[in-house]
Amino acid sequence: MGSTSAEYNGTGGVGRRDLIKRSAALGLISVPTMSFLSACASSGGDGGGEKAKAGKKTAKNPLGVNETAGMEFVLFDGGFGKEYAEDAVKIYEKNFPEAKVKFSATQKIQSTLQPRFNQGTPPDLIDNSGAEQMDMGVLVGKNQLADLTPLLDAPSYDDPAKKVRDTLRPGIVEMGQFDGDPFWIMYYAYTVYGVWYSQKALDSLDEQYPETWDQMLAVCEKAKKKGMAGWTYAGKYPYYLPFSLYPMIAKVGGREVLDSIDNLEPNAWKHPAVKTCFEAYYELQQKGYVLKGTPGLDHIQSQTAWAQGKALFIPNGSWVENESANVIPKDFGLAVSAPTGIDSSDKMPFGTIWASGGEPFVVPAKAKNGTGGMEQLRIMLSEASSKNFTSKVKSLTAYNGGTDGITLTPGLKSGVAALDKAGENVVNPRIQDWYVQLQKEQIGVSGLGEMMAGRLTPAEAIKKIQGFADAAAKDTSIKHYKHQ
Repeated sequence: MGSTSAEYNGTGGVGRRDLIKRSAALGLISVPTMSFLSACASSGGDGGGEKAKAGKKTAKNPLGVNETAGMEFVLFDGGFGKEYAEDAVKIYEKNFPEAKVKFSATQKIQSTLQPRFNQGTPPDLIDNSGAEQMDMGVLVGKNQLADLTPLLDAPSYDDPAKKVRDTLRPGIVEMGQFDGDPFWIMYYAYTVYGVWYSQKALDSLDEQYPETWDQMLAVCEKAKKKGMAGWTYAGKYPYYLPFSLYPMIAKVGGREVLDSIDNLEPNAWKHPAVKTCFEAYYELQQKGYVLKGTPGLDHIQSQTAWAQGKALFIPNGSWVENESANVIPKDFGLAVSAPTGIDSSDKMPFGTIWASGGEPFVVPAKAKNGTGGMEQLRIMLSEASSKNFTSKVKSLTAYNGGTDGITLTPGLKSGVAALDKAGENVVNPRIQDWYVQLQKEQIGVSGLGEMMAGRLTPAEAIKKIQGFADAAAKDTSIKHYKHQ
């Protein structure tokens, strides 16, 4: 996410987050990961798994952090980099000068941390993102996460009269819950998903962003005549396609279609709106409007080709501005739009967009100093830390504000405008965080990926995906979630 997961994040999300995504295999950038010590953190005593004693609650320490206990923080090393987190750690160390913080960043979250969960020696705070994101549904289902409600109910860092929960963007609390209360996951980034493009390239075609599918096909045809593909996407991680496809399905058929998909309802994927949208995307492929070779590209390669002007549109999340900063030309005019719909018969207006939390932070139930992990999040949700994140990585945070006085980059400015245009018409599909494997591998790779490579028809892809969803619904080893 960065986003949500590597996948989502532009590294892969899903989403991170990217997915959240995730999304999530998206947000990775190719930097060497720091060496990661998987030895237990010595936070508060030598006993394996021994919890740090509670500290005294004061106005400056409302959660009652043990001021001398160590705290270990493991960050996903993705599209957002690690500087924003290192800056927030410095504030923690300044506030608790006797506490030693062990900070590390890795792209291999699952392989590094799953063994430590199993041994009962996890870190105190984890950014569970990237291609190797641990499955949130499984962590919640196995009671391996701490309830973060005390963080929500704590006084906010800047204004003791306001609780942390009152400073968050819409949807953040709901995203961190699975079956209503409790609150398990603090999604720190706020990602705008949609169709990203170059305003300069669109202007060169003398075109506006298309609002109907006929207009989309006309713009792609015009681009093709000028030697430019209409679309590209992360062919190796085709769960990027839903970043624009899911909100399009909601626009065409209503948000209840996405809810039924999230709820794994029988025949949810056979809804006419799903069929219509799959056929629309397939038409891009069949008419030669997708950049040649796209199915073999990863997220970085597809973003680079797009930034070089080889394709007009790419489905992505707002981390793309930071992740592709080194390849996007200065005069590119980076912009994002809500997805194009079909026509005036669509159930929701043009502007309907997917925006939601990304970069999922969790505190393990068996953390030695979980209170310290929550306090680190409280610091990150201050106005200063939020502004620092936004100015450094060109993304919004869960903190509802933090943009005053910052010169917004083109993509961020466009994302804020897209959110303003959407108003209430913001959707947040949960399948990417409720059922990670289903979303990434089965719907994304085996379904949409195969269809967009021309190896499945829309009808075949829908049948296959419905089969995967039905199998997930019947699988008693998976914890199932439903919209309340």
